Amino acid sequence: MRSGGTTLAATLLGLGLCGLVLAGCAGPGDTLKGPGSAEIVEKWTSCAEIAPQAGVMLPVPRGSAAVTSPPAGVEPRVGRIDPAFTPVAAVLCGRDVVPGAAGGREQVATERRADDIGPLVAALGLADEKRGSGEIACTLDMLVPPWLALLDDQGRWLRPYLPKDVCGKPRPEVRAALDGLRLTTVDSRTVGQVESPEAEAAGCAQRWSDMVWVEATLGRPGRVAPEAGPKAGPLRLCVYQVSPSERGGGKPAGDFVYGRPLPPERQADVLRALAGTRPAADCATPASRFAVLRAVDGSGPEWYVELDACRRFLVVASPGGSQLGQGDAALAALLGPN
Repeated sequence: MRSGGTTLAATLLGLGLCGLVLAGCAGPGDTLKGPGSAEIVEKWTSCAEIAPQAGVMLPVPRGSAAVTSPPAGVEPRVGRIDPAFTPVAAVLCGRDVVPGAAGGREQVATERRADDIGPLVAALGLADEKRGSGEIACTLDMLVPPWLALLDDQGRWLRPYLPKDVCGKPRPEVRAALDGLRLTTVDSRTVGQVESPEAEAAGCAQRWSDMVWVEATLGRPGRVAPEAGPKAGPLRLCVYQVSPSERGGGKPAGDFVYGRPLPPERQADVLRALAGTRPAADCATPASRFAVLRAVDGSGPEWYVELDACRRFLVVASPGGSQLGQGDAALAALLGPN
């Protein structure tokens, strides 16, 4: 994971037209009305105190009342830089995913500072471009800018408005200026584990969704597809525990418990059990544990097996779609930790 860049994250939202991504694509003659002056706050402290959620969710500007110190968890108004405020530094608050000291991956909150900000300040002073003007086609990707604050030589700070292009995204000049900042990390702290050393060693994701429950809830019971027979390459087993609060939800997620590549003899026994054609039983008890079987090389179908409760299994094969079948205690035992 790169730790020093400021490239705006591009997230494909799949929301349809550009208008659905950023509050509407205006007609050729329309302009995006910019905000007023940014709210100036008297004293910068740290990202940990002022923007503890930066990088987790998009900042939302609040109302217009000026304050000298923002309440905890509430951000000052985003706006244009007042002529009476002379920025001398930029601070970016965010989060990175980095290797853990003992393996796995951790999420760290970072505070980075840049002092040479002339090009950035110039870019922030540009006007918004006309929305929907010209022949430019707006794309579906949403550019998520970093959490940015500007400081003056008195230690005051504000959240600057980022001028928009014809699609309502930050102008190219703003993006280039952000990418060109020479940043120094002034604080970095671990805020959570993304992937445990055990999950990494097993080759499994830390969290996974119980797709058996999802498919059964959607009312798609059926027989196992022919493509789910015993012919398969080496498989990896990953087992997940579903917390009580997640069970029975729309898409319950489990946390990694154990995993490993299946030995050939065990794999043959498992695939023979999964090649049965019994339809899934009518059952509404959510599982507390489920297994995921995937090819080590990422090819072929996937199998999901409830290890308790209803003990159904799901085959996700293409072609063939998703098909539910009925497992039993013997199949669950084959997918145990030993």
